[in-house]
Amino acid sequence: MKIAHTPAFRRQFQSLDTILQSEVVEKLALFRNTVNHRQLKVHKLHGKLKGRFSFSVNYRYRIVFAYISQNEVVLHAVGDHEVYK
Repeated sequence: MKIAHTPAFRRQFQSLDTILQSEVVEKLALFRNTVNHRQLKVHKLHGKLKGRFSFSVNYRYRIVFAYISQNEVVLHAVGDHEVYK
């Protein structure tokens, strides 16, 4: 799966501490294989984020993304539950 990211995602990622950045990189590696999506708790979002999806990095942090095509996604945000607002 091809993964792109927005400038906002890049800024949010860089503001995370290095341990959390490593965790995000690890989860993105798992995310590339769709078999792992259940383990990552990939789910559709509703409301103002309708059309986007999210998955868990850990209990607190999430990544918000959208499908461009079946094999391409763009990462929009990474952070705690505030990314949903």
